[in-house]
Amino acid sequence: MKDRELSERILAVLRKHPDHTYNYKQIAAVLGIKDPFIRKRIVTLLAQLAKNKILDEHTRGKFQTKSANFEYEGHIQTVSKGGAYFISPKLEKDVYIHPTNLKNALNRDKVLVKTTNYKGKEEGRIIKILERVKKEYIGILELSKNYCFFIPDDKTVKTHFFIEKKHLNGAKNGQKVKVKFLSWPKNVKSPHAAVIEIIGTPGELNVEMNSILSEFGFPTKFLAPVMKELDSIYTPNYNKEALKRRDFRDITTFTIDPIDAKDFDDAISFQIIDKDIFEIGVHIADVGHFVKEKSVIDKEAFERGNSVYLVDRVIPMLPEKLSNELCSLRPNEDKLTFSVVFKLDIKGEIKDTWFGKTVIHSNHRFTYEQAQEIIEGKEHKFSKEINTLNTIAKTLRRKRLNNGALNIESSEVRFQLNEEGFPVGTFIKVSKEAHQLIEEFMLLANKHVAIKMGKSQKNKMISPFIYRIHEDPNEEKLSDLKIYLQAMGYDWVRIKNKPISFSLNEVMKKAKEKKELHLIAPMIIRSMSKAVYSSDNIGHYGLAFQYYTHFTSPIRRYADLIVHRKLWNAINEKSFHSKEQLEHTCNHISKMEKQAVDAERASIKYMQVLFLREKIGTQFSGVISGLTDWGIFVELDNNKCEGMIPLNSIKDDQYFYDNELKLILGHNTRKSYKLGQEINVIVKKADIYKRHIDFTLVN
Repeated sequence: MKDRELSERILAVLRKHPDHTYNYKQIAAVLGIKDPFIRKRIVTLLAQLAKNKILDEHTRGKFQTKSANFEYEGHIQTVSKGGAYFISPKLEKDVYIHPTNLKNALNRDKVLVKTTNYKGKEEGRIIKILERVKKEYIGILELSKNYCFFIPDDKTVKTHFFIEKKHLNGAKNGQKVKVKFLSWPKNVKSPHAAVIEIIGTPGELNVEMNSILSEFGFPTKFLAPVMKELDSIYTPNYNKEALKRRDFRDITTFTIDPIDAKDFDDAISFQIIDKDIFEIGVHIADVGHFVKEKSVIDKEAFERGNSVYLVDRVIPMLPEKLSNELCSLRPNEDKLTFSVVFKLDIKGEIKDTWFGKTVIHSNHRFTYEQAQEIIEGKEHKFSKEINTLNTIAKTLRRKRLNNGALNIESSEVRFQLNEEGFPVGTFIKVSKEAHQLIEEFMLLANKHVAIKMGKSQKNKMISPFIYRIHEDPNEEKLSDLKIYLQAMGYDWVRIKNKPISFSLNEVMKKAKEKKELHLIAPMIIRSMSKAVYSSDNIGHYGLAFQYYTHFTSPIRRYADLIVHRKLWNAINEKSFHSKEQLEHTCNHISKMEKQAVDAERASIKYMQVLFLREKIGTQFSGVISGLTDWGIFVELDNNKCEGMIPLNSIKDDQYFYDNELKLILGHNTRKSYKLGQEINVIVKKADIYKRHIDFTLVN
């Protein structure tokens, strides 16, 4: 547990009873902490909080909060009903802000909030808007003779923007545009904005996809300075480079990737050392050789943070000359790589690990499907290599699960697109042994890079490092998850002396048998903390790793590029970056990762709407995937598209959501609808502008 987290838990105890004083023993008892080391930390933190004037030391060793009212800096997240939740690192829980107390703040704005403890519950009021975090918006222009308004696509924004005619910049009525926030004058209902880009006609596929990218802050093309610098990057002399690197070009090496992949950032080499020992190299594209720190390309890659994968296109972090050509580990070509080379036996026991720069020559490019065929018995000249690697990978996977790793099997819905890019069908992408083979060796490489750097940090020559961390699950979220699972018919019993992950894995095993894993797995994921980047290592709960980082995808993740640089500097006993700089980078790339995921989800939802728009009036079978005060969410069986049945559209009764029972109930008939229930629906509406699907219930 980090000091920050422990401080927040201490403050939560004191704020719950602001009139009482507590000593460290009482706080430890409330928190259920018996570990003497952590109890000593509580003593230290209490003194520190008092020194920083966050707490009062009422008498020696006894502390209380200064007041029932507190002011905090943080960000807001608006909700559909018009209010917002205030999020601050200094608060253990998010604080609700009523719409009347928002003070013209918009979603994600940085604000100063005063919280008040009222009847044991904290509420907030915005005192001051510190920063308009989001300054650009995507939406539709609405013009008339007397006014010009902009209607944002972002539904978290509950207001329209006023645009003066001088700020239209050639935009016309009904067009999709990008605007820049200018100001929000006092005593005025709407903020003012200016059009900065005309995106095109709403509803057109390319326009909507570009809108999604702009909405989440990703540019659609590389600007001139990036392309100019790119022209100065030349193909290296591989024979010359081989003199400075370990040469793997004569060792069997191959890639295994999706069938439509263009950027191959990892390859695996295989050779037998003796009958019981294998040398397996995990070779990663040496992006750092071409992209120098603080170069124009490097700065652009940092801003993007990662590649973005929409349904019909990829927006790369690096220009194609790098991502698809110079850095890509294409077959039958010499390539520069940064490698982790393991000597291990068939049981996955590691005898030796080597890190360093290499040159490789991939002998073959496998798709996942081709590798899977070999695993299932098809003959190939590399059958022995593939099957041996698979045997080791299965052992590594089994060890992870036995150590408490979460076994979340996800199935992805993919769209079949026609030549124009429109969806004409769907299929389910299932993770098989070939996928797991690559996954295990990438996890192994990432883990051992983190171990090398983490355990070497005792050496003062080693600078701070980027870890991929995943916090333990929050008890409150687990409690909500338990209620959800019980509503779905799953009894959840914690296994004695085992992490909660073992219990969750048992639930998912049962759900898989009942063919309900696609409903259960997302809820378990939502109950977990989000994995993020940090310079403070707390381990990775989901993988059950004490040390973990991202090393294996520098073509599409900026974090991996930094890890490459830091590992190389550590090998050469150099250091760079202050901890403050690194933490800023961690926060930025974590944010951009989330925005990339949100953009991908938005593109999936848009494609679902496009697909079902052609099926208005068609009946489908599905299962109830979510319940709210306003509707029943249904996931269709054959295509996994999700839409909603508005409660007010069900005419045989007046229905409401019972939060305790987790049911939709009829007021008079007591007819109920529950999670996982099979129902039939008809597609009523598919709104491409709102990316929303409405169903009608078939009784």
